[in-house]
Amino acid sequence: METRAFGRTGLKTSILGFGCGAVGGLMVRGAPADQERTVAEALDAGINYFDTAPLYGNGQSETNLGCILKALKPAGVIVGTKVRLRPQDLTDVRAAVAASLDASLARLGLDRVDILHLHNVITTEGGGESISARQVVDDVVPAFDALRQAGKIRFTGVTAVGDTAALHQVVDAGGFGSAQVVYNMLNPSASGARPGLPGQDYAALLDRTRAAGTGVVGIRVLAGGALSGSADRHPIAGAPPAPIGSAASYALDVEHARRMLPLVEEGYAESLAEAAVRFAIGHPAIGTILVGMATPDQFRQSLAAVRKGPLPDAALKRLAELQADRM
Repeated sequence: METRAFGRTGLKTSILGFGCGAVGGLMVRGAPADQERTVAEALDAGINYFDTAPLYGNGQSETNLGCILKALKPAGVIVGTKVRLRPQDLTDVRAAVAASLDASLARLGLDRVDILHLHNVITTEGGGESISARQVVDDVVPAFDALRQAGKIRFTGVTAVGDTAALHQVVDAGGFGSAQVVYNMLNPSASGARPGLPGQDYAALLDRTRAAGTGVVGIRVLAGGALSGSADRHPIAGAPPAPIGSAASYALDVEHARRMLPLVEEGYAESLAEAAVRFAIGHPAIGTILVGMATPDQFRQSLAAVRKGPLPDAALKRLAELQADRM
């Protein structure tokens, strides 16, 4: 498994990470035997980054991952979890973050995690469930740093979802060692590419992370499943998620994804999902990617895609033509 330098953290992350989220559902609603077997296969394949959150199954993902890691006792794994602040938490961010992390550590059975990501939407002004960029810099970063100094986390991180200007402000401030960045074939704008596509323009956010020395976790690689090209969902998968930055609805994401099926029909990839995975690992700023999974076979398919390497230039040229035709 290829590993890449993760920003300036000194970590080396496997290019394919292990997502424990609720959209795919394996680590939340899957059979325990399937969960342990898939984690073991991932470790054998050289995958070293495991990503979870309290929000995934109301803590069930963390609990399941913690039990499996305790049983398998792997060396050198990198575990990331998250904290989502509620509006009432903003009056005492430090206490809220500490309480959330302590609960996560208890579920994971760990004394510390390697990366703690802020899991809120970040906007210019804040309000509701979102947090303003200024509050992230002024309140969240110090709260995270205090936990790092206490030895409960190694590195701090942010989920880069929200207003583009606010995300640029937070990344440019340089307070985080990791950023989870939306990057996929439906919305590649974090790379600076913008061939007439609908959705949010992340305005070359990956250039900002590189300048700040921030490691990048590529997220929404399959756009919540839409880049399978099918609206069908596995019985244990979550409901179709709201798009992040790509379209007005999940149905539109699936429609746009299907327009990229010539990549498969013309032999550039065996499936649309394979093309999406190989596209995501092609950007040099990406340290690791997360792909949702409902079954061990879906994990194996992602692993096989990564092993084929990034899409070749001819495929990328064809993809750009297909993206331009989406309007």
